[in-house]
Amino acid sequence: MRINGPRPAPTPREETDERQKTYLLFGATGQTGKHFTSLALQDGHRVRALVRNPGKLAVDSPNLEVCQGSITEVPGLDGLIDGVDAVVCLLGDAQVQKKRKINTAFVRELVPAMRRHGVTRLLYQAGGLSAPPGQKLPPHLWALRHTVARGYIGQHEDNEAVMRYLADDAMDIEWMVHRAGIGSDGPSKGVLERSASRISMATFRDCASYDYQLLSDPAAVHTCDPSSYRKR
Repeated sequence: MRINGPRPAPTPREETDERQKTYLLFGATGQTGKHFTSLALQDGHRVRALVRNPGKLAVDSPNLEVCQGSITEVPGLDGLIDGVDAVVCLLGDAQVQKKRKINTAFVRELVPAMRRHGVTRLLYQAGGLSAPPGQKLPPHLWALRHTVARGYIGQHEDNEAVMRYLADDAMDIEWMVHRAGIGSDGPSKGVLERSASRISMATFRDCASYDYQLLSDPAAVHTCDPSSYRKR
């Protein structure tokens, strides 16, 4: 793990393995982000992570590049994006989002920077109680949002604003939104699949695995679907 140091020179594996990718990850120290980081590194890919507190990253790998900062104080967004294959946003700060749409403001800066560097693939994880553009939540999800999850209303509204921006102004970007139903940080409960109608309360580990696979799914481009566990 390196913090704000020079970027590594290509290794012999990089020169011969065209499948190696570099992921720019926002939210690497979060519950989903830490699992996503581990998955990508285990497969031999690179992860470039912007984090507020590098000490929270309990990972040590020559393929992990750590830059200190936050989405409200990004130290050189163009420099972060340069040379990456895909951008992954696993963001959420419910307290701040009660007052400001910080994710929306960030994505509005992120997408133009991606265009400048020819990076097209973007994954954004929203909550399952955030309604996709032009749609309403099913009654049972609407009820959950306004009762047990009412403390996260600002977060849902921020996610919805991000999705509207992507749908209205960023169709040239290969974005995909995972409206995740996250329940716990326990062990895996199975394999999540994209679903237009069903949503499962999943573990952080399973959501990370799903996000990781979703990035390689061309059918997921320009979708805002939830995920559900594969039926056995």
